[in-house]
Amino acid sequence: MNDNKNLVLAVVLSVLILVGWQIAFPPPEPVDQPVAQATTQQSARQDASGDRLAPSTPDISVSDLVRDAKSREEIVAGDERVNINEELVRGSISLKGAAIDDIVLTQYRETIEKDSDNIVLLSPKGSEMPFFARFGWSLVAGKGSLPGANDMWQQTSSCGDLSAECDLALLWNGPDGLSVKRTISTDKTYMLTIQDEVINQTDTTLSVAPYGLLRRVGLPQLENFYIAHEGFIGVANEVLEEVDYDDVYEDGDQSFSATGGWVGITDKYWMATLIPDQSSKNITKMRADRQANIATFQAEYVGEDLQIPAGGSTSYTHRLFAGAKVVGFIDGYAEEGIQRFDLSIDWGWFFFLTKPMFLALDILFKFVGNFGVAILILTVLIKAVFFPLANTSYKAMSKMKALTPEMTKIRERYKDDREKLQKETMALYKKEKVNPVTGCLPMLIQIPFFFALYKVLFTTIEMRHAPFFGWIQDLSAPDPTSIFNLFGLLPYELPGFLMIGVWPILMGLTMYFQQKLNPPPADPTQAQIFAFLPLVFTFMLATFSAGLVIYWTWNNLLSILQQAVIMKRMGVPLELHIGLFKKKKAAD
Repeated sequence: MNDNKNLVLAVVLSVLILVGWQIAFPPPEPVDQPVAQATTQQSARQDASGDRLAPSTPDISVSDLVRDAKSREEIVAGDERVNINEELVRGSISLKGAAIDDIVLTQYRETIEKDSDNIVLLSPKGSEMPFFARFGWSLVAGKGSLPGANDMWQQTSSCGDLSAECDLALLWNGPDGLSVKRTISTDKTYMLTIQDEVINQTDTTLSVAPYGLLRRVGLPQLENFYIAHEGFIGVANEVLEEVDYDDVYEDGDQSFSATGGWVGITDKYWMATLIPDQSSKNITKMRADRQANIATFQAEYVGEDLQIPAGGSTSYTHRLFAGAKVVGFIDGYAEEGIQRFDLSIDWGWFFFLTKPMFLALDILFKFVGNFGVAILILTVLIKAVFFPLANTSYKAMSKMKALTPEMTKIRERYKDDREKLQKETMALYKKEKVNPVTGCLPMLIQIPFFFALYKVLFTTIEMRHAPFFGWIQDLSAPDPTSIFNLFGLLPYELPGFLMIGVWPILMGLTMYFQQKLNPPPADPTQAQIFAFLPLVFTFMLATFSAGLVIYWTWNNLLSILQQAVIMKRMGVPLELHIGLFKKKKAAD
């Protein structure tokens, strides 16, 4: 029983080692394994439930994979386009196929440098990494032509660029008496609304189905870390579906039938999502293919069949979210009726702590203007909430610390009789009314909050490039300094595992001092192992977000102060010296 504390510490260390392993040795990228080609016909198909039939969206085309010897800027400049002009977004929509394929996020940059390029989310065919959305109609029954990827649309709106104050009106006229009127509008964030009206000027009734597709050509650079999902994402029947890129290769197309919902492709901080009419039934698919040795991924949905009588019309409304996963925006769209859109931000297993912790940090940030300071304040508030429980734990640990001389005598007396040693140890605990397990509570309390804050720092875009003070200009990135180049004084770069910065060193020191306040393990071998833990954690946490290391260091410091006060009141001597210097002094 006296080893319970050591067991808890060992479990914590094991978990952190696993996390460190994932960082040092990320999982392999998807293998070059083709999947079965989906049907290319416009014929009807049945969904998994046998509920209804719907046509497929256009297949992944070889023409999408052709790379022009032009830059992205040249491709955009060479097309007929209508500009998007908003504070958070700039870009354009191509009149060829009415493709939404040029989205730049003006509020975010590639690095913390002020002259760094803005984040490019969507790019047209022919660019280095094409990523675009297109909406259209499939003919289910009847004869006629509907607009395709290469058909030109005519702009009929006269107010110029697309903005929150000016909708874009487009018109496509077919050769067989079918025409489509499209109105594209935007809010002041990252949502586009596409309203289509199909007009049937033929003399027969037609059946059509709306679709939306999101196509990415080429595998993007991934974080390759299990804590944040990157790949296909969607909600069907209130259930979140997260599918990795390589899973689609291994398992084939993923298909879901639902009313409402949404489907898209997400990166760590950015997302493009197709949102069908939330009141109508649809089939969503996540697909992959490899042609010309280039991986292509497609998220799509097909709506239910709509009848258009001769001389009549039908309409449908699509939406496209293409932007940063800002918590306030995402939650706002969920409240407006997009089915579980809040799940697009991965709060993790500790969601009941992670999201409240983020909201608390956000409130504190708005008050103090610095997320690092907000982390420090939040740590104090967490410590205040658990102050009584921590006091009980530290009192128990102080009692055990006071028993160290007696424990040393028992270990010396029964060093060759382990059973007798344990019996006498437990008898001493019982006599002094000490429970070793009670001392583990501060550690147990800290673990969920540690991982919750880790998730917040790792996944929420609000923490990206958020500065603290001094050399910490990005709380979501590791401390950029290293003791091995004298914190930047020596002009050479170091491999990642040697980037041991100031804050990880401070964390290791506070962990060491905290250990000195605690009773040593009964087993000498365990005592030697745990003596190295501060050094191990220093190297391990050096690769973690600076904000997380600051939280851990500050939490350790507050714990040391709290425990030191309790020990002083109980008359237990403090030992906050470095053992190396103590031995040297004794030798002198």
